[in-house]
Amino acid sequence: MKKVAFITLGCKVNQYETNAMIQQFIQKEYEIVESTQKADIYIVNTCTVTNMSDRKSRQMLRRVKEQNQEAIVVACGCYVQVAKEEIQKVKELDLILGNNEKKEIVEVVERYLKEKKKCHEIEDVMMQKEYVELGETTYTEKTRAVIKVQDGCDRFCSYCIIPYARGRVRSREPEKIIGEIEKIAQKGIKEVVITGIHIASYGKDFKEEYQLIDLLEEINQVEGIQRIRLGSIEPLLITKEFVERLSKLEKICHHFHLSLQSGCDETLRRMNRRYTIKEFKEIVERLRQVYKDVILTTDIIVGFPQESKEEFEKTYKFLEEIKFYKMHVFKYSPRKGTKAAQMKGQIDGKVKEERSQRLIELSNNNQEVYHKKYVGKEVEILWEEEKNGFYQGHTKNYILACVKSKENLENQIISSKCISYDVEHIVVED
Repeated sequence: MKKVAFITLGCKVNQYETNAMIQQFIQKEYEIVESTQKADIYIVNTCTVTNMSDRKSRQMLRRVKEQNQEAIVVACGCYVQVAKEEIQKVKELDLILGNNEKKEIVEVVERYLKEKKKCHEIEDVMMQKEYVELGETTYTEKTRAVIKVQDGCDRFCSYCIIPYARGRVRSREPEKIIGEIEKIAQKGIKEVVITGIHIASYGKDFKEEYQLIDLLEEINQVEGIQRIRLGSIEPLLITKEFVERLSKLEKICHHFHLSLQSGCDETLRRMNRRYTIKEFKEIVERLRQVYKDVILTTDIIVGFPQESKEEFEKTYKFLEEIKFYKMHVFKYSPRKGTKAAQMKGQIDGKVKEERSQRLIELSNNNQEVYHKKYVGKEVEILWEEEKNGFYQGHTKNYILACVKSKENLENQIISSKCISYDVEHIVVED
């Protein structure tokens, strides 16, 4: 029995697809081992969202070869898709597969085992018009399962390479999604996370009108599932009609990750984001009117090309006003192959670091203020895992909670009173 090890870089979609490939190998009676162990086959599912992701992908490919010089090393995923010539220079590689070829990974590996002929199979993902199923799969994180509902993105933000790595929007058939979630529920998993490359575009490629909200209404009816959490969503998805229908779904988690990127209209235009600050504020107010306990998180890029001191201050002031629970702050890094990488006015690294630190401090302050409000209140928590005598879990609106307990709380939903807090989490009574 040959041993196979996987390394996954990047987003939850990649993690989901790695699990699908694992299931393919298990069905053919391969043994799955940890990536730190000696294996016969190493598969690195690469990421390309930044130049650093590319570099890390190459490092991982070289590292696994050091663990076993005789092993077969396979690279697949987004970095492979956009840097075919570059990745072929990595001499440790035996097989290179694009994103669409993940569905055939066992067959490709077994062909190589017989023929010992290096193979580079990379289809043009931009030509792909239908969603590619990867077989039976469920990517599970302790007490929750990640469900991929679509692939691809048509937005083409000026800083982003992902549309070229993932192609155009392709939506997964609703019955396939519901079928997978029903199986998950039968295993006792209580929470599902809806993910994809651009889930707000779900259904736009179907012949008949069917959108994300239609899918969520169906998922809400699956018996056994108690929480539905949305992955990162396009702000413009949050229309009045969407919120009105969403508010009737009792299983929806009151946490929304709205990817803002900048609080300045001029910067947003250069980024090719398709909303204004005024529109974004209206979206936030819409959610807060409906969900009184709503938690909003976001992504922010600092130091985007030509971002002046005045533009950054506009962003800072807007973020102070909105009061996000948490902000994921990224220093802009030029990504080869994108429009932004060719723009004039690239920002000095020291300036980017200073702006980043200011926003991180603001984010930490916001988080602590939010946590303080919960002291003395009852919160409902789905407990996930035990670490150093403390159980960790999340509230329905995605606040991390901890409790010291001798009982096994894993996968239980329990209401408890918050008794203290810090920047990272709240503490509840046993």
